[in-house]
Amino acid sequence: MAEVSRSKKRLTKLILAAFFLAAAYLLPFLTGQIQTIGQQLCPMHLPVLLCGFICGPFWGLVVGAVAPILRSLTLGMPPMFPVAFAMTFELAAYGFFAGLFRKIFPKKYPYIYVELILAMIVGRLVWGFVKFAIAGFSATEFPLSAFLAGAVTGSIPGIIAQVVLVPPLVLLIDKLLKKYRLE
Repeated sequence: MAEVSRSKKRLTKLILAAFFLAAAYLLPFLTGQIQTIGQQLCPMHLPVLLCGFICGPFWGLVVGAVAPILRSLTLGMPPMFPVAFAMTFELAAYGFFAGLFRKIFPKKYPYIYVELILAMIVGRLVWGFVKFAIAGFSATEFPLSAFLAGAVTGSIPGIIAQVVLVPPLVLLIDKLLKKYRLE
């Protein structure tokens, strides 16, 4: 009986991870017509964060790493280098750390905000490190002002959307999984 339950949990996580990957692929279509708005809202970040919270660090990392590369290879957006390349590391960190922090912290609603903010900080630091490394290899500059503009000020609408949407969605999905005994 325990083996069936374990298999059911693994299958549920796999299906949800596939759903979150599809959402990360499709959500940018809603904002993609206006590139500036798409960059500010960070539509791929939401499903990756949700995947980390719901499916755990492994699937969060996988979906985060695959989503930007898949979109770049199939649609040409975001451009593979340097945008999708840097986003791959950023989103992989988002998904992984959202799942990791979810495992570490108590399973109480206010902690979702702490976990989310920590995952967002780590993901943006990883993005900055990758952009800095790319700049070092290509003999271009990536000053602190560019990091702050890309990671913070240029993404304020996306940061707000993530803080507003992710915690209640995590709570809702958790309740649905419990209700249908899929956790």
